Amino acid sequence: MTTDQRQDEPATDPGGGLVRLRLAVQYDGTGFHGWARQPGLRTVQDELERGLATVLRTDVDLTVAGRTDAGVHATGQVVHADVVRGVWEAQREKLVRRLRGVLPPDIAVAQVAEAHPDFDARFGALARHYVYRLTDAPAGPSPLRRADTVAWPRRLDASAMDLAAGLLLGQHDFAAFCRRREGATTIRTLLRLTVARCREDDGSETVRVDASADAFCHSMVRSLVGGLIAVGEGRRPLDWPAGLLTRTERANDVPVAPAHGLTLVAVDYPGDAELAARATVTRARRA
Repeated sequence: MTTDQRQDEPATDPGGGLVRLRLAVQYDGTGFHGWARQPGLRTVQDELERGLATVLRTDVDLTVAGRTDAGVHATGQVVHADVVRGVWEAQREKLVRRLRGVLPPDIAVAQVAEAHPDFDARFGALARHYVYRLTDAPAGPSPLRRADTVAWPRRLDASAMDLAAGLLLGQHDFAAFCRRREGATTIRTLLRLTVARCREDDGSETVRVDASADAFCHSMVRSLVGGLIAVGEGRRPLDWPAGLLTRTERANDVPVAPAHGLTLVAVDYPGDAELAARATVTRARRA
């Protein structure tokens, strides 16, 4: 097991005066080399753990729902941490505000709450939800959305992309769309994949891809979007992305869409009574 894998394992059972905290985290991924701690590189985990240690005056190890890649954003990231109950009680009412004062402006902790002892941000999740935004407008993205919307140089047929997306739903081996990691399965259940033209709050038009799954393997969402773009441009037939599901290795002809169009928007969890069972099932499946 690598050091990085050990860091991402759930924390030990929070007994002996410890309390498990659940944090709602948001970040602009532009200036980060992804979530996971990496020597010599700026990452979300590094900055957030440093900020928590400053406020709580103790080291904190975070377990995250989804390890986003370099450049990927989050508005609905979830993490958990175990801290001494006395430390939590002393900071409970002011922790969010104090974190605002020590964290860089591209990270925000929207909420911190005491979680059930069986809560596990990673293994307890039922589904992760992502949004990918592109625009094929001649003017490109709105200046206020330039960080999370990809400017696409060619017109896209969103209806054709949506039809192709529907053929990918269900449980499959998505090896063709994943960058394989040693010991990691590429079998996933894709719960939702839709493509539509949308009018954003600022009035700009985007082509929006909504993707939900029990979990996503490395680069899976961006590869799915890349395959759908090929359909939207008319370079591939509607059934081409689904036809790749028969492959057992990464498909080199599937382009990976740019990272900055992707945002993790939500993570779903079961009720407290089902948390332990869900974590057990997920760990067994990953093994």
